[in-house]
Amino acid sequence: MKALRATPPAVIWAAAAVALAMHFAAGSAAGQWVRGSEQFYLPASHNWVFRQNYIGADRLFNAFDYGHAILYETLYRYPEGPVERLEEGHFRFLTERLLKRPPRVALEEGAVQIGYSRLAPEAKLMFEWAHVFHRQLYDVLADERLSPEEKDAAIAELLAYYRSRPDLAFSSVPKSMDIMDGQYYSLAFRERYPKFNGLIWAYHWLQVGLYEPLLIHDEVAGRTAGVTATVGRFWQMLESAPETMPYLMPMTAGVAPTFAARYPEAAVIFDNLHMMHDVVSDILASPQVPRNRKRAEILAAAERFRDDSSYAISLEEWAAMGEMMGLNNMGGRAIGFTADLPRPTVERGASMAGMDHSRSHAADSTPAVPARDVTQRLVELQTRLLADPEIRDRVVGDPELRVMVEEVERAIAAGTAVAGSAASALEELLRRVLADPRVEARLHAEPGLHELWDDPEVQRVLAAPAGGSDPMHQH
Repeated sequence: MKALRATPPAVIWAAAAVALAMHFAAGSAAGQWVRGSEQFYLPASHNWVFRQNYIGADRLFNAFDYGHAILYETLYRYPEGPVERLEEGHFRFLTERLLKRPPRVALEEGAVQIGYSRLAPEAKLMFEWAHVFHRQLYDVLADERLSPEEKDAAIAELLAYYRSRPDLAFSSVPKSMDIMDGQYYSLAFRERYPKFNGLIWAYHWLQVGLYEPLLIHDEVAGRTAGVTATVGRFWQMLESAPETMPYLMPMTAGVAPTFAARYPEAAVIFDNLHMMHDVVSDILASPQVPRNRKRAEILAAAERFRDDSSYAISLEEWAAMGEMMGLNNMGGRAIGFTADLPRPTVERGASMAGMDHSRSHAADSTPAVPARDVTQRLVELQTRLLADPEIRDRVVGDPELRVMVEEVERAIAAGTAVAGSAASALEELLRRVLADPRVEARLHAEPGLHELWDDPEVQRVLAAPAGGSDPMHQH
């Protein structure tokens, strides 16, 4: 295990300098498309607010960067190496040491993945540019000084800044699963390294999932408790790897539906980013891709993920894709979860190639949306309804309904089951909100919402006598 010893800072900085030199040398030799250098944060007052307010979660991202870097370097340097190098040695180091004591600052990944950085510096820069976008969005949503409208404007500005580098930016057009699971090299990594693959998917679940508690709570205490609960769920996923980890790649629309509904372009970018992470792992791990073809395949994949036409699907098909894959198979929602991990309904690492994205719940869809606890479905119905600013404003503006929302969200933020008085408040809240004809019209117009509402168990609960008047009718 000598390779896993802590490296002195001087050595890391020296390696970073070497990696940077190699990066530019590789660029001039191969004639790649990247003309400029790395680009940093857009200057803004919200920069590094997430780090200040949520230091534990922020430092986990630094450890995640190391995990991605050591993965690519190991796959590239030891293509025929023993599986245990990643599945045991590096996996244990990450889960037992580094994640528990993560670095305080972001890692220069080139100091770890020297060989991979020489192989595909273009892809490395694409990942890093998307990660900058990721982190600046956390900062905006964590900044208590900004109103919701100011956050929307700041995120629109960040999206424009991200797109200002078309040589690095992932497309905001959704891609079908065939781009990831339908290639001749697909599945190579997840089949050979199920534990490490599950760890990467758990990383990605948390990275998109943390947006949800930052969005759904109106007060700093609720956001703090929600972030803590979501991070706790991530740790729960690591308890018995790989059985407790996601069985399919987490999709943002499923894990963080409030964020995906409010900022769909950013959500699609992150799904495309995470798909490409899997694609690069497959290319490096696949014996069907000769070593002298790996760079070409990575660059071809990178081009497909940057353009708006390759494997393109509509936003509606993208949202349906998350439902068809099954929320339980992706690790579940990032908020409002019960104490137990969701029970997957597919084989771990199953291929989603050939999925018919035009149908969200057809009888022959594979896999079907799993049956879920009725309270979990009620929580999801409430969250998706309140993601609509107009509905949420009317609810929060009514004292009785606001008390109900706060009771339910306190239970969600605490990471406990929504039971007892919180469950009663949830049921009564939904009865009153759904009594509004405007809400009912939206319910029947959106297939995802209608499917939640139309569940027989949900209907049984909502058909029970209401506990009071219908305040929404009074507005």
